[in-house]
Amino acid sequence: MVRSLEPIMDLDGGDPDLYQEKLMLAEQARDAVEALDQKKSLADLKIEPETPEQRALRIKDAIKPYTLVKAEPYFTRKDVALYKGDSFELLKNMKPHCVDVIFADPPYFLSNGGITCQSGQMVRVDKGDWDQDGESIAKKHSFNRKWIKLCYRVLKDQGTIWISGTYHNIYSIGMALEQEGFKILNNITWQKNNPPPNLACKCFTHSTETILWAKKDNNERHYFNYALMKKLNGDKQMKDVWRGSLTPPAEKKFGKHPTQKPKYILENIIDASTQESDVVLDPFCGSSTTGVVALEKCRKYIGFDNEIKFIELSKNRIQDVIGYD
Repeated sequence: MVRSLEPIMDLDGGDPDLYQEKLMLAEQARDAVEALDQKKSLADLKIEPETPEQRALRIKDAIKPYTLVKAEPYFTRKDVALYKGDSFELLKNMKPHCVDVIFADPPYFLSNGGITCQSGQMVRVDKGDWDQDGESIAKKHSFNRKWIKLCYRVLKDQGTIWISGTYHNIYSIGMALEQEGFKILNNITWQKNNPPPNLACKCFTHSTETILWAKKDNNERHYFNYALMKKLNGDKQMKDVWRGSLTPPAEKKFGKHPTQKPKYILENIIDASTQESDVVLDPFCGSSTTGVVALEKCRKYIGFDNEIKFIELSKNRIQDVIGYD
């Protein structure tokens, strides 16, 4: 029963025009209540039904990154979770088939006591204990197979993985990918416009890095935003050689990481292989350039690192994007 909404004329001072106006408003209110009482269809109420695509996006948008890892995050907000710990153990504690895209910049094993040029000065090649070239080829390859196998488990069947490296480790990475059930899609060459000079003068100047892009070797269709990449490349097909400078100082204002990638590399990767609200994982996150770009482009981000100074660096960079609340 709808309660009477008619105004009382006496309260309007006997003004018939004011009374009629209020009566009309009362009737409109009554109609609205009756429409709800009678459960009129969505079409009658002019509410469009949710499409399957909208529902999928709503469900995906509701996913919280910290719910995908059975561990205590070092830092978390709605669309980001950072974990301080061993990447192998953290990968083991992730839900299976929960990640859309993985970008990994694993140890290159190139810190061998040699020399290089940094900021115009000769320095030793020593990026950290995690990058020491003291292991045998077999042990380094075993290391790569283990973490790639763990990544295969957490990656969705339609997902893809990107791995950056140099000649020190990329050939092992390529073989490990195929051994662990991946199919390589592209061999991206990052050509640096301003590489460090060759101080030893015993070989050509090292000016490139390789990024392998792979999918699971199955019948599932992976996502590639061909149209966007063509548009970003002046309406021409984008090739597998990406040219640009080293990481600029402006991207290091919160601190430095020895293998920090410039944002434009990750922008290409995120644009090419992810959609809004996709979950992006970086198991060796370092300074979290992956996370910075992912969050700027409305993706979700999970980052792992076992060094507190780099987790703090990641946190500061991410807070600069999402705010400090």
